[in-house]
Formats: sequence, C-alpha cells, structure tokens
Amino acid sequence: MRNLRSRTRSPSPALQRGMSLIEIIIVIVLIGAVLTFVGSRVLGGADRAKANLAKSQIQTLAGKVESYRLDTGRLPPSLEALASQPADASGWLGPYAKSAELKDPWGHDVQYRAPGADGRDFDLVILGKDGQAGGDSYDADIAYE
Repeated sequence: MRNLRSRTRSPSPALQRGMSLIEIIIVIVLIGAVLTFVGSRVLGGADRAKANLAKSQIQTLAGKVESYRLDTGRLPPSLEALASQPADASGWLGPYAKSAELKDPWGHDVQYRAPGADGRDFDLVILGKDGQAGGDSYDADIAYE
C-alpha cells in the first residue's frame, strides 16, 4: 500500500523546479536576437523586391511607349499620353497604361525624355529609392536600354 501511495502523491517541493529569473532573461534575449535577424532579412527583402519590380516596370513601360508609337505614328509627348488621349493624337487606341503605372515602386514619377540621349528615340529612367539622379545599391538609377 505504501508503494501505491508514493506513486500517486505529487513530488515534494524540493523535486519541483521552475525556471529561474536568469533562465527567463536568457530565453527572452535569444528570442529578441532571432526576431531582429528575421526582421532585418524581411525588411531588406522589400527593397530588393522593389528594385526588381522597377527593372521589370521599365521594360513594360517601354513596350507601351512603342505601342503608342505604332498606333499614332509618333512618340508620346509625355507619359501621361499613355493614360489619357492627347487632343492631337490620331490613331490613339489606348489607354496604354494606368496612371499608377507611371510611378516607380517608391512612388516617384518615371522620367521620360524624347528624343533620348546618345541617339536613342526615347529614354525611360527610374531614379531609385531616393528619387535622386545617380546613387548606388537601391538608390541607383534604372534606365531602359
């Protein structure tokens, strides 16, 4: 009978052991370090994704400029002519783009020049994250070539 009773009783207070304050602090610090690492990777990924989107957007927008030229026989006077028909654009079959597509992933206007530099018909440039000419990394200009 004694053996049965000792098996069903809860262990003595000396055998019960919880986590000490130091162990709790160590666990919290480790969780914080993991969250910091993961957060920096996720937030850094957003800029990388926007830069890749900008490269794709430049190519797509250039195709829309070419579609405008095929339909009207001339280049658009501005990128806004892709979204709404200019008064003097005969043969316009647009809209070729939505107004939101004329802004880069960071919310800046896409730069358009016709004629372009170096003998090109037109230039399209996204000025990068900072919206300023030049720069490096995510601030670098992305141009249609």
